[in-house]
Amino acid sequence: MATHLEPSRTLILGGARSGKSTKAEQLLADRADVLYVATGGTRDGDAEWAQRVALHRERRPASWRTAETCDLEAVLADTADPAPVLVDCLALWLTSVMDECGAWDDAVWADGGEAAVQRRCDALARAWAATGRHAVAVSNEVGMGVVPATAAGRRFRDTLGRLNMAVADASERVLLVVAGQVLTVKPAAA
Repeated sequence: MATHLEPSRTLILGGARSGKSTKAEQLLADRADVLYVATGGTRDGDAEWAQRVALHRERRPASWRTAETCDLEAVLADTADPAPVLVDCLALWLTSVMDECGAWDDAVWADGGEAAVQRRCDALARAWAATGRHAVAVSNEVGMGVVPATAAGRRFRDTLGRLNMAVADASERVLLVVAGQVLTVKPAAA
């Protein structure tokens, strides 16, 4: 009798408040030891953000560990920690990268910022493809919404779209969550 092997990398896409984080947590709910990687950081003085973070923490099992970091390449390469990893989310990771690179500014973007951001995205995609850990990543699907009014907004949307494609290519399974309903974009191989 053939056994079904669980995919080692799953990407979950969806819009804001679509249920994508909840679905990611459900995929790993039976695991006692999960490393939950929160890429959003803290936002001093933002009560709404603090409430969102608190709700996410309350949903997770007490046995899960949390790391607040954007050094995803190191997390994915860590062979000393065999625990599954849940990354929430790639859009917030990219926001941090664009902040670090000054890539929101048109002049910086044109003068090396774009290349710097692309190098970071390429490194993350390589780390995702190479990881030996069971990994689930959450990201926003930004290509179906309103076209951003600013050049910086459009470059973020376009860069995240390309990052999502690279991570999806290296994933065994890709899911899209719409209104809490899960659609399989790329099924796990049987």
